[in-house]
Amino acid sequence: MSPVNRTLSAAVIAALKYRPGSFVPGRKFPQKPVDLTVLPPFFNDLLQDLPWWNRDWKVTHVEPARPYEVASQHDRSMTRFTEVSVPGIISTDSGDALPFFGKVRIVGNQMIRFQAKIGDMVLGPAQAPAGQPEPHPFGMVFSRLMDLREISVRDAAIHSERSMSTINVLRSGHLNPHPILVKEIAAVLNMSEDDVAAIAGLDDQIG
Repeated sequence: MSPVNRTLSAAVIAALKYRPGSFVPGRKFPQKPVDLTVLPPFFNDLLQDLPWWNRDWKVTHVEPARPYEVASQHDRSMTRFTEVSVPGIISTDSGDALPFFGKVRIVGNQMIRFQAKIGDMVLGPAQAPAGQPEPHPFGMVFSRLMDLREISVRDAAIHSERSMSTINVLRSGHLNPHPILVKEIAAVLNMSEDDVAAIAGLDDQIG
């Protein structure tokens, strides 16, 4: 099963959303404690689905979630998802241990995003099949920015003086942006070159 777009049990959702001392909406008493022991197996299942994961490492302890966004609609704004970071410990049978943070985004009872931080390393599920390179994250952002501005692939190609195939490969994440391309894309998106360079992770190469 894919780490994302999976259905979560009611017990896991309750544990992810639990905050000690928080009040139940519309009521005058705090939220009742929930069973957090469902979370280590939940996170271990997600991690062990990753084909490259070292299965000697297991989440052995979790604490109540850190601040998160709760799906709501008020004050003319609407948040459609819940995102929560769960701190804990990940360790091996030999006694090695590291701090762990699991970040999960939920819509309804569906998990749509999973990311973990182990020690100082951030990891997430791979998008490409095993043995193939991961797409550059700029591609997804670039595609979204084009869509929000209603810029077609053809228009982007014309204004950047690039081929449509180059724009499509950039959108797919299979072309790493470089400083010259960043400058051209900034003009297409009507954004500053520095902003596009920062999104592409090239802000230290522009100037």
